[in-house]
Amino acid sequence: MQRKMCKGKIHRATVTEADLDYVGSITIDYKLMKEANIKPYEMVQITSLRNATLWKTYAIPAPEGSGKICLNGPPAHLFSPGDIVIILSMGLYDEEEIKDLKPKVVFVDEENQITSVEQHDLHWPEEVEVE
Repeated sequence: MQRKMCKGKIHRATVTEADLDYVGSITIDYKLMKEANIKPYEMVQITSLRNATLWKTYAIPAPEGSGKICLNGPPAHLFSPGDIVIILSMGLYDEEEIKDLKPKVVFVDEENQITSVEQHDLHWPEEVEVE
């Protein structure tokens, strides 16, 4: 059996643009994509901290260091410049692969410049027994 697991996350990015007339997707500063282990045209999930909107689409790269986070097409109705979002990428993993999974979390400032990158071990509170 395979499980869908989070493999990368851009935490608290700021939407810089929303382009209703573009075909679709989310445009992300390529430096952020690389750090979060997101490939061009990979499916991602975006959640708005303003209104709890959840949107799934594919990622396309913006120039490295640009800080660009642009929701294209229909989600431009749901996300606005200045909104804070979380961008997640996921992968399918079998039970053996999960044991070695270390999701990357990319933290950014208000200009979407990287402040830190953490690689998380899968861990649980001590009081929770996990098989």
